[in-house]
Amino acid sequence: MDASTPGPLAAEILDRDDLRRALAEHDFAAVFTLIKKWGGLSQNRIAAACQLTPGKVSTIIAGQQQITSFEVIRRIADGLRIPGHLLGLAPRSWEQQPEHDQQQPPEPPGDWPTEEAPWRTDATVHLAAHLTRSDLVMDRRAAARALTSAAITGAALLDPLEGWLQPPASHAAPRRRGKLGVRDIEELEATAQAFRRWDHKYGGGLRRKAVLGQLSEVAAHLDEHQQEPVERRLYGVMAQLAGTTATMAWDSGLQRRAQDYYRLALRAAHAGADTLFGANVLAGMARQMLYRDRPQDALELVRLAQDGARHAGSPRVRAMLHTREAWAYAAMGRAAAFRRATEQAREALVDATPGDEPYWIAYFDEAELAGVTGGRLLDLARQDPAAHAEAAAGEIRKAVQQRGSEAARSHALDWIGLAECAFLSGDMAGAVEHTGRAVEVARATPSGRVRAQMGQLYPYTVGREVSRGVAQARDSIRDLLSS
Repeated sequence: MDASTPGPLAAEILDRDDLRRALAEHDFAAVFTLIKKWGGLSQNRIAAACQLTPGKVSTIIAGQQQITSFEVIRRIADGLRIPGHLLGLAPRSWEQQPEHDQQQPPEPPGDWPTEEAPWRTDATVHLAAHLTRSDLVMDRRAAARALTSAAITGAALLDPLEGWLQPPASHAAPRRRGKLGVRDIEELEATAQAFRRWDHKYGGGLRRKAVLGQLSEVAAHLDEHQQEPVERRLYGVMAQLAGTTATMAWDSGLQRRAQDYYRLALRAAHAGADTLFGANVLAGMARQMLYRDRPQDALELVRLAQDGARHAGSPRVRAMLHTREAWAYAAMGRAAAFRRATEQAREALVDATPGDEPYWIAYFDEAELAGVTGGRLLDLARQDPAAHAEAAAGEIRKAVQQRGSEAARSHALDWIGLAECAFLSGDMAGAVEHTGRAVEVARATPSGRVRAQMGQLYPYTVGREVSRGVAQARDSIRDLLSS
């Protein structure tokens, strides 16, 4: 028996976030319940596979007995073909790939070519066509591989981005003459804005292929020789669409794919001389690194953005970059540096004038600053609840009160943050109330990021001594994450 032999559970069952959390916590009542519900295995079949009696499985599901023996845990892993790392075990013997598979050459790390591609506009167009073509024909197997592709970090990520600070390299103009006019480009810009607003409101990747189709069309237009003003604006549209695609991919768990589109967005902004949007793209890449627990990489990306946009003169963009910087400091535990960067963000935002800056940064207002600041104080509160939990809750409440309905994903994240603040402060009644509200709001958005954050509340609800209200909160979280 090896990794190529089918097990009783389909791969998509083992990929479920709720099952993975239950496995990591050794919550076998939840594990067996989820396997029954989603895997279609009866209690008798689970018992036979794990070398347990049906009665034992029944008492475990009922919460009357817990599994503490690692020998039994190993039997469960082997019987249900659950990879060892999901249960805190070493790789099981059956996880070894057959010899003929080991001899296969490894797949390339991603669809992005090596950095032999220079920062030329023609190279950017080629890369856009390559990425969109491969994504639009991606089958389910390729999509599953994309989900497991790790994000690039360190020098491999950062060094190739230095070209952002240099002027575009020269290249020969395409031979085919394009026919786009000002009205055409205005319609494309309006479409890019509509996609961006939809993603900001709902999150998730339900319209990702629609954005990809539009991005592919823009690449085809840029493969022709357009008039200079039209071409420059077309690169701006490409940057907007690639940035939206990156956010959608990231929100759907496609970490490496998100990086591919972020880098395409940065190159397109560079080709279109849109320094501010390029800085915004780098800020998005930094946020991704922060969610991947790479604060030093995030800080380097923010500094690269600040260097490139130093003379661009946008108070909101400067404020947003300072909050990314503050986020990195909070992740490093540098509370004093976090406070300094946060104050710089507040000072920059005071100078912002409505309508004087690009539409895509209009979301960054007092509510957004409060929400981001509260979230970062929550990061610090996880290490020192007494010092930071109350302040975090205060900032997040400001965001909840001020945000509009157009920011559904952020609104859901705010309520999740409030619930965690209450758990950290020991306010169980408040935690239950906020969790209920968070679940309610989260149901209105398909965002994978919202569900990932909701999963962070789950461990606070686990245990034999929890109140009835906390147990009900746990059930509501589990129900949301299993839907």
